[in-house]
Amino acid sequence: MVVRVVVVGGGIAGLTAARDLVAAGHEVVLLEGADHVGGKLQRHDVGGVTVDVGAEAMLNRRPEGVALARAVGLELEHPTVASSRIWTRGALRPLPRSLMGVPLDLEQLASSGVLSDAGLELARREPALPPEVIEGDVSVGELVARRFGDEVVDRLVEPLLGGVYAGHARELSARASVPQLVGFAERGSLLEQGAAIPMTYDTPVFAGISGGMGLLPDALAAGLEARLGVTVRGVSRTEDGFAVLTGPTTAPEIITADAVVLATPAAPTARLLADLAPTASAELAGIEAASMAVVSFAFSAADVAAVDTGSSGFLVPPVDGRRIKASTFSFAKWGWVREAGAAEGLVHLRTSLGRHREEVALQASDEELVALSLVDLEAATGLRAVPVDTHVQRWGGGLPQYAVGHLDRVARIRADVARVPGLAVCGAAYDGVGIPAVIASAHRAAAELFTADGTMES
Repeated sequence: MVVRVVVVGGGIAGLTAARDLVAAGHEVVLLEGADHVGGKLQRHDVGGVTVDVGAEAMLNRRPEGVALARAVGLELEHPTVASSRIWTRGALRPLPRSLMGVPLDLEQLASSGVLSDAGLELARREPALPPEVIEGDVSVGELVARRFGDEVVDRLVEPLLGGVYAGHARELSARASVPQLVGFAERGSLLEQGAAIPMTYDTPVFAGISGGMGLLPDALAAGLEARLGVTVRGVSRTEDGFAVLTGPTTAPEIITADAVVLATPAAPTARLLADLAPTASAELAGIEAASMAVVSFAFSAADVAAVDTGSSGFLVPPVDGRRIKASTFSFAKWGWVREAGAAEGLVHLRTSLGRHREEVALQASDEELVALSLVDLEAATGLRAVPVDTHVQRWGGGLPQYAVGHLDRVARIRADVARVPGLAVCGAAYDGVGIPAVIASAHRAAAELFTADGTMES
């Protein structure tokens, strides 16, 4: 049976769900409030070269992202073997081998100089600690601090989690954010079990797309009916399905549908579910989000040649009080960026700023964010060059925060949504903020609308 489905939201989740539904033979209309699709996967011209200004990579060891990219004919590329560093205690230091900041090699940790002697001594004691009994949930920071001490949390875990969630280790759920740590702690030493993880793998950890991750949403949208610049103001039940209210209050339009997929961030999804699924709405309203900014730079290759950039970039612990939280040397990390820049005599790099509840810091102008980034880049690397071009991309409320208890919250959301036949939700607010996890949530949402024989769930 062919049904008409409205998908609200044109990020990677909405595009994936819409593609699945079209492939299943259904009539699909995708509605997106912006004038473009892609969400946090966007590209922009910087110095005559189009580069990613949002997400630039995805996990390669989860299949969903790379499989989708291949399915739409995009060429995958893996980052170079250049290592990352950590800018802390006044120097760019080697980033020791870790699992989301939890040390896996004591010798590397000691030689890096990231920790003080006292902090290193606490970390050395971790293997002697007994297994833990963890009832319910716990924050990543709390779990790691009681086994390794506060320094490991502040100087290693915080910058790693800050890069993924733009959040704070002592507030993020361990079971939702880094579930491996909980399993390790319940069995014994995190360090000893983590050290047993092979250092070499058959496949790289990350993958990108030649030309930029921003090519993926464009490729997905090519086969869809996507209406851009459409504001969705309400979703209600009707005798035959759903009525989706769009447009301004002065010229409203109703789009009817047999089924609806909400692939929007937590806050707008909460508003749209207020009457349909009030419990899910309240739970979604409780999910906070972090805002951040990505500042992209194009420099003359000659100006950067004398700077020590023998890495793919660096992370910055918040305890060090810098303005940026990370910098990626895109030209050193991605072959396609290096080659595209070389044709123009340029190299490209970027910085990121902003963590959860630090929105005030992002109220600075674009020019100020550029200037702040340049100050930190000079202090970290000695780079004093004037950029040829810059671009500032702001992501307001772009990263949902997985607070302690997040998994239970998501279970309550899905249970309430499931009471409404023909309704599904997906996106970064549920099962992970990485691209493969978001794609998986979209696959799940599309599949949940229908029974095995293709008819709608009732």
